[in-house]
Amino acid sequence: MNKVVLAPQGFKESLTGMEIAEAMSVGVKRVWPDAETVLIPVADGGDGTLQALVDSSNGEVRTASVEDAIGRTIDAQWGALGNGTTAVIEVANAVGLARLGQDERDVRNASTYGVGQLFTEALDAGFTDFIIGVGGSATNDGGAGMIQALGGKLTDKAGNDIARGGVALSDLASIDISGMDPRMTKANVVVACDVNNPLCGPRGASAIFGPQKGATSEDIQVLDSALANFAEVIAKDLHTDVAEIPGAGASGGLGAGLMGFFDARLRLGADIVLEAVSLEKHLKDADLVIVGEGQFDRSTVFNKSPVAVAKRAKRNGTPVIGIAGSLGAGFREVHEHGIDAVFSLVNRPMSLKTAMEDTKRLVAIATEEACRAIALTR
Repeated sequence: MNKVVLAPQGFKESLTGMEIAEAMSVGVKRVWPDAETVLIPVADGGDGTLQALVDSSNGEVRTASVEDAIGRTIDAQWGALGNGTTAVIEVANAVGLARLGQDERDVRNASTYGVGQLFTEALDAGFTDFIIGVGGSATNDGGAGMIQALGGKLTDKAGNDIARGGVALSDLASIDISGMDPRMTKANVVVACDVNNPLCGPRGASAIFGPQKGATSEDIQVLDSALANFAEVIAKDLHTDVAEIPGAGASGGLGAGLMGFFDARLRLGADIVLEAVSLEKHLKDADLVIVGEGQFDRSTVFNKSPVAVAKRAKRNGTPVIGIAGSLGAGFREVHEHGIDAVFSLVNRPMSLKTAMEDTKRLVAIATEEACRAIALTR
């Protein structure tokens, strides 16, 4: 075995993708001491995307003081990639649902203002290209708060600034972007998005994602109507139709705001990450590829990063094995999508807490045993 590519994503609430890859490398070297191991942590646009891109590009995680979804000042992380021009913003870092307690959720008034503040922070640092991970927000304001933070004016019929939050968009009558940060006109914005929901309607942002953010049936109707008005005013004042674009409903309509104001492109998160880390270049002469995530189950096949990596590896006929924290219902479906065999790191009866506390050692053991099985056939 000459070259083994290790391309896991992070195990949620346990280790980062790079830490998992390092543990895998230990297991590989126990079987093939002279093998070259190439560590390429990956992600699919959700949790861990920022860290994976920072690690693979020799960049750094930076911290900025911004407002969370309900207006409190917090420290939020963003990624400065090693190329010096690309910044990574995970929306959940600033205005994420996980930052709020159950009794703090306020989907009617929650704002993406903090996302706009992160844009400003990165622009001030000289960054011009942006990768935006839009999952996990607590908001339903179509990105209006983001625009307000960047200097755009959203006003009612009397010419007064509207309040922040999704419900306030019902009062929106005009949009003026003449005072918006001019640096955004030259920015290149790509949105990591794995949903194709429109902005409004039964499959829209409010109806599909509102309930998990605490929206009642009445809230959904009000918020959906407000976003419809937002789309109408965007069409009137910016001459851009965002209402029906697939993905416009992502993250409480933030997809629509990013496309309507910044001409952002929506792409599958896994595709963005794998291109950014130059995965295909590393796969060309690989003898084996090892992927991993916290759990392999039926959902893994929906362009999650392990399958996205495996499909690319199969173009070269390279065998792929997967290491997972656990194997859930439907995990065997991954075999039809390029992952030849999967191994769980749970090798004896143990609690989830025990497994998570010992992940690094267990990953190394599972990888070693998988490699020993492969060595028997060579």
